[in-house]
Amino acid sequence: SLLYPYGPDQGDQTNPKHDDGTSERITLSVPFTFYGKTHTSLFVNNNGVISFDDHVRQYTADPFPLADGRTFVAPYWADVDNVLGGDIFYRQTTDPALLADISQDINQYFPETPFTATWAFVATWDHVAYYGSTSTKGNTFQAVLTTDSKTFFIILNYLDIQWTTGAASDGDAETGLGGIPAHAGFNSGDDTNFYNIPGSQTDAIINITATSNVNVPGRWAFRVDNFQVTGVDPPQLNDNECWL
Repeated sequence: SLLYPYGPDQGDQTNPKHDDGTSERITLSVPFTFYGKTHTSLFVNNNGVISFDDHVRQYTADPFPLADGRTFVAPYWADVDNVLGGDIFYRQTTDPALLADISQDINQYFPETPFTATWAFVATWDHVAYYGSTSTKGNTFQAVLTTDSKTFFIILNYLDIQWTTGAASDGDAETGLGGIPAHAGFNSGDDTNFYNIPGSQTDAIINITATSNVNVPGRWAFRVDNFQVTGVDPPQLNDNECWL
């Protein structure tokens, strides 16, 4: 499967059923470096965001870079309502079998950076509904943070994307389309360093299950300690960014 194993049988925690809800602050057993900054905790936000500094309840996505300095990963930032359907799961893990699978994938995508994962954080949005939905549509996607304590990677997996927009973001309640669509990417918090996955905040984002930067449809992988992208034409860089 495109997704790494998840759910209660994997020991996952589950976010509350609450529109625009979040997890509690999660203390990381291994610090995670993102855009040159080391973080010791994070939040899993129902609206498709993993944030490092504070929770994110905002339901209509803004384009990156954000002007307010928030630092986060947006696997699929949109108006999720898990009261209407779906679950959000997360766990930290040192499970050897999972880490071996992740290591194999990272070494395939970044062959010039030998990597043996020692820790991973897996967050999965499982068939989550959108705010105002009058349909049974659901989105299933996943974000994986992983490290060997020297280099740091994030893998984003998109298994099934059926909607782009909640009704409060001017989306259609029946189709989950239109309005201001979902955003996927990374924001460093310094107003300069960021990455937008192609199609973000356009109707094309619904096709993210067919796109990739690692030749695996529905999967995007990034080195994020100093932020490097493989397999795609890079966006314009500033003086303190570099690429593999």
